[in-house]
Amino acid sequence: MADRQFVPLNIAVLTVSDTRTEATDKSGRLLVERLTQAGHHLAEKVIVPDNIYKIRAVVSHWIVDETVQVVITTGGTGLTGRDGTPEAILPLLDKEIQGFGELFRMISYQEIKTSTIQSRALAGVANGTYIFCLPGSSGACQTGWDAILKDQLDYRHRPCNFAELMPRLTET
Repeated sequence: MADRQFVPLNIAVLTVSDTRTEATDKSGRLLVERLTQAGHHLAEKVIVPDNIYKIRAVVSHWIVDETVQVVITTGGTGLTGRDGTPEAILPLLDKEIQGFGELFRMISYQEIKTSTIQSRALAGVANGTYIFCLPGSSGACQTGWDAILKDQLDYRHRPCNFAELMPRLTET
């Protein structure tokens, strides 16, 4: 079989934080740099406070936008009272990708040992759009992109990847 060609994806980035601004959003900036360096397109980047309804509103907008293929969130995956990203995203998902959070924590364990247990990283599919929720630290975003998303969002990655499944995500 001939080598596959790279297929750029339209990826939206959402930073969930009560304190970060565009000037201080290291994690969001890291994700934008990584995805564009990989050849993907930034569809939009937004910062919202830790509020499940504001998170859900932005992500819902991207889910129905046919040009957005992937959403990556950073922040709000911890255990404090203000951390509500999983609660905001889970009701929107058609399917949860259970292995994403498990794999993220397995890889993260190599870097931060048992502290990884505090991460509620998750992923899923909604209306044919992939959604990946990463913790808010730039280290966690680097781990999530470099160790998982970079390959899984690359159509050329073998033996399989998320990108090649995109045309089939809304099958009935």
